[in-house]
Amino acid sequence: MISVAIIGTGNLGFHLYNAFSKVKSNLTVTQYNSRDLKDLSETDVTIIAVSDDAIPEVSSKIQNSFVVHTSGNTEMNQLKNSTRKGVFYPPQSFTKEKQIDFSQVPFCLETENEEDYQLLCHLANMLGSQFYKIDSQQRKYIHIAAVFANNFTNHLFQIAKDICDTQQIPFHILYPIIEETSKKIKSMDPKNAQTGPAIRNDQKTIKNHLNLLNSSQKDIYQKLTNSIQEHGKKL
Repeated sequence: MISVAIIGTGNLGFHLYNAFSKVKSNLTVTQYNSRDLKDLSETDVTIIAVSDDAIPEVSSKIQNSFVVHTSGNTEMNQLKNSTRKGVFYPPQSFTKEKQIDFSQVPFCLETENEEDYQLLCHLANMLGSQFYKIDSQQRKYIHIAAVFANNFTNHLFQIAKDICDTQQIPFHILYPIIEETSKKIKSMDPKNAQTGPAIRNDQKTIKNHLNLLNSSQKDIYQKLTNSIQEHGKKL
């Protein structure tokens, strides 16, 4: 039986608690709370799911034998517990309102020794997740890539919705093209999936688009167009 404590009740902590609670055998969640560590009992794994800036302070107050954080951008040595350390990082976007299928969520694992690594592998397996041995430096680059692929892309979705809203156009008209792009990059390199006026160097269309945008949108459009074209020259 593996015992787990989860420190942090934000989006990720919430989903980890729900997922581990559904594991029917060989795992028990002994604690799930915010940062109240007064009654923290010993567990096989203590998972810290708090903001990056809070990891050193929270971990410094934990005496449990094996403590891991869940951050993509924080080195393992930022854990300030005096015991064994590790990382259990899922590169995924979490919100409490949206259920997560952890069989579709990979985990990036890092530990100080092989025995602890195998323990985290076992935890990931219990969730049906794939897992990868990733060190702190590699994980930072995964996190940056995820910001481009997820956070920045979602912001562009918001801009697209703003444009639709100003013209009383239903945003769901764009769902099929969004879904097609997501499907396409699973079977081909994104550089080969790139379409549109920038990669075609369609200057007339680009100029027309710029004339329709406000100053903020225009700046983003021009920078992205330039980036697409510069990248295209390297291909």
